[in-house]
Amino acid sequence: MRKNIAVFLDRDGTINEEVGYLDDLDKLKIIPASFEAIRLINDAGIKTVVITNQAGVARGLFSEEFVNEVNKNMRIALLRKGAVIDGFYYCPHHPTEGKEPYRQNCDCRKPAAGMLLRAADDLNIDLARSYIIGDRYNDMEAGRSVGAKCILVKTGFGQSLLQDDGPDRPAPNNQPDFIAADILEAVKWILKGQR
Repeated sequence: MRKNIAVFLDRDGTINEEVGYLDDLDKLKIIPASFEAIRLINDAGIKTVVITNQAGVARGLFSEEFVNEVNKNMRIALLRKGAVIDGFYYCPHHPTEGKEPYRQNCDCRKPAAGMLLRAADDLNIDLARSYIIGDRYNDMEAGRSVGAKCILVKTGFGQSLLQDDGPDRPAPNNQPDFIAADILEAVKWILKGQR
């Protein structure tokens, strides 16, 4: 059976506006370009998978149930515009903050590849033919570690990363293959390569 191609999407700052810790449903504002971008992925027969670090759980700012509620609300809002997410994966851990069992070094917190590997197993995904779109270098590093192509968007934290005095520095293992204004430009770049 032929494996699926996927576009892995970071959530906060990529699909929805970056608001710090999204700890209230009223703060969930989907970036308008996300609707068309995800529809285009769907129309191309490519899996759409959200992978998101949610250390607010470890820090006690919100619960795993709340993360699931946000994801459910996002799924419904996208569906209303004809856009489908095939899977949501999140990491509730933090290596140094919070309480057990959430304070731990895990294999799922990006830049680790655990969420990508789990999704690949669940959805029969060929990671080497897949893509990741995100607004942080840890998204790029997670993608690189499994051989996926990586696109950094300028929404969320992306624009500040590209400044000379940005908070993080690029390294060989977290370089994007493409830098896009937003998720829609990123998806159009991906689909050009799929023709």
